[in-house]
Amino acid sequence: MPRDFKPWPYQELMIRFALKNKRCGLFVPMGMGKTSSALMIIQILKDLYGEGPALVIAPLAVARNAWPSEVRKWSDFCHLKVSPILGTTKDRVKALHTKADVYVINYDNLQWLDNYLTSHNYTWPFPVVVADESTRLKSFRTRQGSKRAKSLAKFTNFFRRFIALTGTPSPNGLNDLWGQLWFIDNGQRLGKSFTAFHERWFRPLRVGATAAAVQWVPLEHAQEQIQNAISDVCLSIKAEDYFDLDKPHFVNVEVELPDEAKSLYDDMERELFVELANATTVEAANAAAKTVKCLQLANGAIYTDDTHNWQEVHTAKLDALASIVEEAAGEPLLVAYQFKTDLARILEAFPKARAFDKRPETVEAFNNGEIPMLLVHPASAGHGLSLQDGSSKLVFFSQWWNLEEYLQVIERIGPMRQMQAGHPRVVTVYQILAKDTIDYVALAKKRSKREVQDMLLDYLRNKGEKNEPSQSKNL
Repeated sequence: MPRDFKPWPYQELMIRFALKNKRCGLFVPMGMGKTSSALMIIQILKDLYGEGPALVIAPLAVARNAWPSEVRKWSDFCHLKVSPILGTTKDRVKALHTKADVYVINYDNLQWLDNYLTSHNYTWPFPVVVADESTRLKSFRTRQGSKRAKSLAKFTNFFRRFIALTGTPSPNGLNDLWGQLWFIDNGQRLGKSFTAFHERWFRPLRVGATAAAVQWVPLEHAQEQIQNAISDVCLSIKAEDYFDLDKPHFVNVEVELPDEAKSLYDDMERELFVELANATTVEAANAAAKTVKCLQLANGAIYTDDTHNWQEVHTAKLDALASIVEEAAGEPLLVAYQFKTDLARILEAFPKARAFDKRPETVEAFNNGEIPMLLVHPASAGHGLSLQDGSSKLVFFSQWWNLEEYLQVIERIGPMRQMQAGHPRVVTVYQILAKDTIDYVALAKKRSKREVQDMLLDYLRNKGEKNEPSQSKNL
């Protein structure tokens, strides 16, 4: 059921800022409502100013799942028609020619969009442009850089509004800012070219034997001056300004299962409901096994036989984890998993990740920033393990029932440990949840004293009632 959108004070600030500044940057961490705020901005521009439609550019997983899901989540935005310019060429062309309020495209398809519009002699049709995870534009240069950024740059004169959204505008240093700011002000504040930007705020440092082996180092006052230069068009919001340092900030990252995986999952749930509804002492073990299978499938894999052979069914949660990695901008992540299939798939998808092995050297390496992603099983991350120097960000890739283990993992990097270690930063806990699955039951169980079976039956019964077709009358 869609909910009414009631913006937090910092969201109201974001909305007012973007309405006042036709081209701007909103530098806001994940979990603080960038997407819903942007939708409110789009709606106001449409309803009050007659501006639109809007083009949202985002990483593929975000474009495919997050934006359409966010529209459905809030009653205020349900009337906005979303057209995803994704998939095959035929699908993209159809979506582009579909009348909508919000068009969503991934960065990798920008070059295709440029070629399509140019070859058909079409004018740019989107007066409002939102660049979600705008650091994807950081490599833009007026004469070089990424093809996708250059494809977008060709049309900037047709933008009436441009909003850059990111929580990490400069993950690799001040260099990352120039490309993003160019889309906001065409080089007015940081220089008409990247060369001019460098010459003003950096000095070359020889790092090798050849003349080309040069590293550009910011001048002493570069950061302060650059911040001042862009402050009128860029709004920065920090979580610690609005959330208590002694409380973790929880962020639910919802993903949708692909159609084939969803069909398989629904079949498994129906079997589970039958088992639970008729549970006897003997059948209870079967029901428990089906519950585990549902949780595994929600994560993306399933065992195919009794010898623990398995196959991957979808990558929705891995895609979400990749987005969190990007948002973290180099800060290491502590990732909690439940199943061996989760561990194997994460290690394959993220080669630099490392599984926790209880060795002191591993703990030390993580705390020193040498391990970008440490994978822990909640049962092995108990008392006495201190990981707060390594990170303030924890991701639950998998859901499970055990509250004590859940709290223990959080405590490894918890707020109190952060404060004691001299890190005054908010602890962020990301929970990747598969939509319409028992992920949510497992999460609720950790907050409840009710029995798992009762909660599952209630969930499955209610879900079944929602999916029953309503009776219609012919007029």
